[in-house]
Amino acid sequence: MRDLITLSGLSRSELASLITLASARADQLNHGRRHTDELRGKVVTSLFLEASTRTRLSFEQAARFLGADVMTFDPATSSAQKGESLEDTARTLAAIGTDLFVVRHTREDGPTAVALATGIPVVSGGAGRKEHPTQTLLDAVTLQRRFGGIAGLTMAIVGDVVNSRVAGSHLIALPTLGVQVILVGPKSLLPGEVPQGVRVSEDLDAVLPGLDVIYMLRIQKERGADTGFDTDGAYSEAYGLDARRAAMLPSHAVVMHPGPMNRGVEIADQVADGPRSLIEEQVSMGVPTRMAVLAGCLEDAR
Repeated sequence: MRDLITLSGLSRSELASLITLASARADQLNHGRRHTDELRGKVVTSLFLEASTRTRLSFEQAARFLGADVMTFDPATSSAQKGESLEDTARTLAAIGTDLFVVRHTREDGPTAVALATGIPVVSGGAGRKEHPTQTLLDAVTLQRRFGGIAGLTMAIVGDVVNSRVAGSHLIALPTLGVQVILVGPKSLLPGEVPQGVRVSEDLDAVLPGLDVIYMLRIQKERGADTGFDTDGAYSEAYGLDARRAAMLPSHAVVMHPGPMNRGVEIADQVADGPRSLIEEQVSMGVPTRMAVLAGCLEDAR
């Protein structure tokens, strides 16, 4: 695995191997063994041309824990403001010196474009509406550690599925791992085509009693999402996860959200901060999962 731009094409055993490696990294960090020399002398460049908190910072922390140097690109003070293309920016950073790019871009082909322009390993930190592969991996690690296994779980992904790159990667990897996926939301936010075996429902209440996992998504208004509702309050009444709906879940079921959350819209405070919530665990799995990915890509690039 020299690059991780997409989860498409990875087998169940390859995905399971990445999850196992990431979980081992989590155990390493939990035992206080944060810093290694595995990537000493390597440079990881954080090339984010779209806003990010969790993904960018956890990638940078992961690289530092592995002993790499980190070069952080700031689009607000860069030549991108003068019209420089993504490809030319990447070539410039490659000439300065880097061994791997982590790329987030509004373009769905952004990470691929950087890889083609430079020939340097690339890991996607999120591409347009298409994919967010490491978010799916860290979510799988979170579930593996909670349930002891992933195959056989039933997960509802609720909300703005059509604009979510997280959902895009989930729909590639989770069925491969044996998860039964149900997409839930208003018709305007659901994709027209879904992978074989994936169910679709516009009735959230109807699916709640059969779930192991409910995965909430925010409405991505910056991408022109149209809920079909006049107000956020009306949307929340139909598709928000509040205490009443949480009580309809089986006793073992858990709540997930990739962040950032719009509290009071898709998820209520008492649910986001409640005992079912794995949201903080998801964030904590970001660094070890990205450690596993960075180490794997740079090892295979040698």
